[in-house]
Amino acid sequence: MLTMLGLDTASEAVYRAMLGAPQAGVSALSAMLALPEEQIRTALDTLSELALVRPSHQADGHLRAVSPELGLEILLARQQSELASQQQRLEASRATAAQLIAEYADLRPQASSPGVEQLVGIDQIRDRLSLLTKELTTELMTFAAGGAQPQEGIDAARPLDQDLLTRGVRMRTVYLDSVRNHAATAAYAEWLTSLGGQVRTVPALPTRMIIIDRSRAVIPVSSDDTAAGAVVLTGQGTITALCALFESVWAEAQPLGRPPRRDGHGLTPQEQTAVALLAEGHTDDAIAKRLGVSSRTARRLATDLIDRLGARSRFQAGVRAVQQGWLPMQR
Repeated sequence: MLTMLGLDTASEAVYRAMLGAPQAGVSALSAMLALPEEQIRTALDTLSELALVRPSHQADGHLRAVSPELGLEILLARQQSELASQQQRLEASRATAAQLIAEYADLRPQASSPGVEQLVGIDQIRDRLSLLTKELTTELMTFAAGGAQPQEGIDAARPLDQDLLTRGVRMRTVYLDSVRNHAATAAYAEWLTSLGGQVRTVPALPTRMIIIDRSRAVIPVSSDDTAAGAVVLTGQGTITALCALFESVWAEAQPLGRPPRRDGHGLTPQEQTAVALLAEGHTDDAIAKRLGVSSRTARRLATDLIDRLGARSRFQAGVRAVQQGWLPMQR
């Protein structure tokens, strides 16, 4: 049972036995569990490292098992820390990948790798997108990360979108849930739907992305500054993977006209994502960026979730979110 929280079978058995027989030593535990004494000592070392057993204050030289309530919190806190570290490593890997792409562009400004076209600066990006849009024949798939769209961008997009839909191009766009609360963007999305476009929303998106006719994809080099540069990808394997990513996100996304679904705990998809980000140790600014909301809104959302969990800190909120079933336990 506790193997889900990183405890091996033998160590769990020793821990349970010590809870039932606090005075039992190595020999007694070996007899009770039918395990070699060496395996009992190895399990005790593991439990000691995890702080699930501690030196007894009543009997010198003996160990005692901590209470199940405290033991579970210790295991959850350890797993929470590992999740936060894993997220940090993932973010660092993404940043490194983006930096490598940018450095490669600087080192070889006149050349592109097979299947990769470098675009530097917003002017190049817009010019290339304009040409790609004119060449569109069947389908346009878009991840519109970043939350609310600026009015000038909406005004510029309307005639292009209308032209594409009139030509019979299938348009599917995934926005962030936050646009539901932004009047101009919501109105634009509803207008797009009225012309035959399809619009859905999700709490968070992995990146901005435009896929043209399932043959080319445009992705920014940096999520922090999407105007700095982008790449046009044409490799068959890459496009296949990106189309699969889009389809998986699309399947989970909610049509704009429907109210957000709530889970068994009454959480909206945006709140579920915020809880996960909170548990991973993200700051209010980082959460705001992922959800496409203001830092003030992210702070208010985090405070509300912490209060609903009855926690006194963000760290404790992550532990309680797992304990109360708001987040799945990781194997």
